[in-house]
Amino acid sequence: MRRSAMPPSRQVNLPSLEWKRVLLLLLLLGGMVLFASSDTFQSALAWLLAKAGPVIEAHPFWGAALFLLLSAFSAMLAFFSSAVLVPVAIHTWGEAVCVLLLWCGWMLGGAGAYVIARSWGRPVVRRLVSGELLGRYEERISRHSSFGLVLLFQLAVPSEIPGYVLGLARYGLRKYLRVLALAELPYAVGTVYLGSSLLEQRSLVLLALGALGIFFSAWALRALRKRLGP
Repeated sequence: MRRSAMPPSRQVNLPSLEWKRVLLLLLLLGGMVLFASSDTFQSALAWLLAKAGPVIEAHPFWGAALFLLLSAFSAMLAFFSSAVLVPVAIHTWGEAVCVLLLWCGWMLGGAGAYVIARSWGRPVVRRLVSGELLGRYEERISRHSSFGLVLLFQLAVPSEIPGYVLGLARYGLRKYLRVLALAELPYAVGTVYLGSSLLEQRSLVLLALGALGIFFSAWALRALRKRLGP
């Protein structure tokens, strides 16, 4: 395993950099919560629900299929997110169905990223994700990596990265699908509860869930770095 050429001083300061990032994310979360509780945001959200809700109710199958497809794309492409549609999905189908659709969509997206990487290789993958992130993990994650390490990898890094890395590494598809199912379920549940808190204007719950997600992601990333080395 090749190690990076990071100077010792930067390795020592890495925990402080992680805490600064966590603090910045918490400040951003606080700003988002304040904005979400404003009359302007709530009016825009009510307008979106009033426009999108009846359309989806009139075409339930195609509405669910579209949400599933957009969720899959959000798990494959860094610049795309389906988060804005979660409140609409909750309003239309309820929390349980929304969790299921979101989870299945992310599973589909992860599997799609894996198949693209395994079938078409590195030249195509480099057009879809950051080459820096890809290179950072590609030399540390292999087809022989343990189930626990791959699960931690899936939990810690942006969702569009693991499928491509593991596809290039030719990690077992069945094992990867089990990792994907375990890792994406808590994020799907958390995302839907965040959306519900947003709809019901429960600012304290929204803040608490967001902070929990930030600390969990920071823990997972730090644990992954310990496993992989500096």
